[in-house]
Amino acid sequence: MSERTASAADSDAAAAALTGNRGGLRIAIVGAESTGKTTLARELAAALAAAAGPGSAPQAPRVALVEEVLRGWCESAGRTPRRDEQRAILVEQHQRIDAAAATHDIVVCDTTGLMTHVYSELLFDDRSLAPLAVAHHRAMTATLLTALDLPWTADPGIRDGEHVREPVDDRLREVLLRHALPFAVVGGQGPARLAQACAALAAFPALARHAASPDDAGAAARAGSALFTRLALAPHGGDAAARGARRRQWLCDCCVPEAEQVLLAGRRRRREPSS
Repeated sequence: MSERTASAADSDAAAAALTGNRGGLRIAIVGAESTGKTTLARELAAALAAAAGPGSAPQAPRVALVEEVLRGWCESAGRTPRRDEQRAILVEQHQRIDAAAATHDIVVCDTTGLMTHVYSELLFDDRSLAPLAVAHHRAMTATLLTALDLPWTADPGIRDGEHVREPVDDRLREVLLRHALPFAVVGGQGPARLAQACAALAAFPALARHAASPDDAGAAARAGSALFTRLALAPHGGDAAARGARRRQWLCDCCVPEAEQVLLAGRRRRREPSS
């Protein structure tokens, strides 16, 4: 099957899947390597499972955690996947998400096919997975993007190195923006990272009742409006200069969390030509 035929088939398959029963609410956690995605996903799933459900009587929602398929694949194979193996990993990731959503109220997804697409493009110059990855990601109820404010730690056989974090983060943000996929940036150390995630989720009406316990509801309300990046109506397309201007404006408007301010200021200093 040619790349063009495969891409068309992928788009058709994703569209067909999205027109069916979407099931439970889906929270996607995406970000560059070593930014705490797996830890946050596990902690968030546990926190959501412990939250009180709707109504007067406590009722814990049925929460599922879908782990990253790529990690298990690399551990089993003892290597990272080749270009021709990327699509199967993307498909398997979303098959597991769909299966969990069919039987649970909330599904916390430790990454989505969007990450497979970004790595395929950066590592193999392969953009063929984009239609399938974006179509599947549109089924997500909320997307949390983990900031680069955690120290990089080695994970032999799985992680590529600290030098790839910024390119992956940059490309991921560009994809989210181009396709008008709303997301919230989550930063902070330790419990603060989970608190920011809960605050961000409080901005989504479908998730608000699960996002914070009564003890931290006030903090969530204060942080939620600042942290959530509202991109549903963000313009896209146009020439390179226009895209660059919008990206610079977005960087300024979005850097409300302290982690984002520090990160972006550091990037600008490194990219400025020395005098």
